[in-house]
Amino acid sequence: MAKFVLLNCRLYAVAADLTGASNKIEIAAEVEDKESTNYLSNGYKELLPGLGSAEFTGEGQWEAGDPSLVDNASWAQLGGVGPWTACPDGATVGALAWFTSAMRSGYQLGGAVGDVAPWTGTAKSSWPLVRGVIGHPAGTARTSTGTGTAQQLGAVPAGKRLYAALHVLSVAGTTPSITARIESDNAVGFPSPTTQATFTAATAAGGEILRTNGSAIADDWWRVAWTISGTTPSFMFATSLGIR
Repeated sequence: MAKFVLLNCRLYAVAADLTGASNKIEIAAEVEDKESTNYLSNGYKELLPGLGSAEFTGEGQWEAGDPSLVDNASWAQLGGVGPWTACPDGATVGALAWFTSAMRSGYQLGGAVGDVAPWTGTAKSSWPLVRGVIGHPAGTARTSTGTGTAQQLGAVPAGKRLYAALHVLSVAGTTPSITARIESDNAVGFPSPTTQATFTAATAAGGEILRTNGSAIADDWWRVAWTISGTTPSFMFATSLGIR
């Protein structure tokens, strides 16, 4: 990705697409430095990596009145833990995505007279921050069972994990249900797909993040698949996936 101007960022907070109410999105990651200096350190400090953490911060224009809007979503999520995904330049399949499981730790609203009503919010990580890709775009409604686009993310070495986040943004229909899963294979055509992670069946807007158990996975192709049931069901959802 070459240098570019931030014009098309995306922000998904659990079950809310906050893109249209955001004008600033920041992601920070750090690892504590723990000093281990001793008499054999040759006069220089020695440091060891401690605990890691990540933080999502957003701000923009305040809106309320619907569960999908920033005030309703922020208040409902305050103190709760769920998936957060941010994309620096669009959220098409394969677009760069940063995501984690995070606790909504802060929410502020209000400003000075004459201001466009603002909001700011913070979410702090409960899991590692993952640099991955979008597996399914939020702008594509799904009404029947199907599979997403295959992406060659690579194999998962022992000790690392495949992480996947699901944001169910809207649900319509009578008794609608969607069960999404992450599949892998060793070929782009998925002749023998293996399910590596399955999300809980969703019947309403919400979010979930999963990871594999740390065992090696030799397959290097990955995709999102989903099973939909109900009468005239329709789901808008986004997924992000990556290896860390």
